[in-house]
Amino acid sequence: MKRNERILAVLRRLARDTRNGRYREAPVYQGSFEATRSPFMELVACLISQRVRDETTTRVCAELFAIARTPEEILSLPRETLRRLLFGAGFYNQKSGQLRALARTVSARGGVPRTREGLLELPGIGPKCANLVLANCFGEPAIAVDTHVHRISNRMDWVRTETPERTEEALTPLVPTRWRRRVNAFLVAHGQLVCKPTAPRCEECRVAEWCRRRGVPPGDAANRRTARSRKRDRISRASSFP
Repeated sequence: MKRNERILAVLRRLARDTRNGRYREAPVYQGSFEATRSPFMELVACLISQRVRDETTTRVCAELFAIARTPEEILSLPRETLRRLLFGAGFYNQKSGQLRALARTVSARGGVPRTREGLLELPGIGPKCANLVLANCFGEPAIAVDTHVHRISNRMDWVRTETPERTEEALTPLVPTRWRRRVNAFLVAHGQLVCKPTAPRCEECRVAEWCRRRGVPPGDAANRRTARSRKRDRISRASSFP
């Protein structure tokens, strides 16, 4: 099977499984604000997510967005309040300053830019955040490449790259236009629940038939399957005692 055919097969399977609820527990799909996230909120969430666990991003964003969703509301918060809300998100003092700078710039420009170039001019915003806004808020066929997309794309041997930026360049022409804006959510959810950075759950993976497992040690999945089987056996034996 050709590479572009493998990519399309994976995306179709992940799309079907997402519709059927297999990924409903993934942090990327959590948070009451998800359905109503504005372009500015998308930028804020992406900035907060830098160098922090997905679960923490969800929690911190939910607490922040409960009281501030617009640039003006962010700027109206006392500095100490903003720092307290961001505590636990890693580098919270730095992120507090970046959020205030971001809010000032967006407010001064009259809104969030609708182009990649304009988005990249905003304080603290890189290619991943810019593409998330373009894809999720403006419907543009952009692929936002974060650590999950970069890792899984290389593990499946879609691309062979060293950085997320290179992955975006190599992956974009391989993905049909209509699928590009959905790549991030699909692979992030898959990476959070199945294709983890260490100890990927290959035996549970529903797209394993199209995966080349680059970088996954031979026998790794089999060893984990054996360990889990032994654990289930111990539990079963323990529960059988009167």
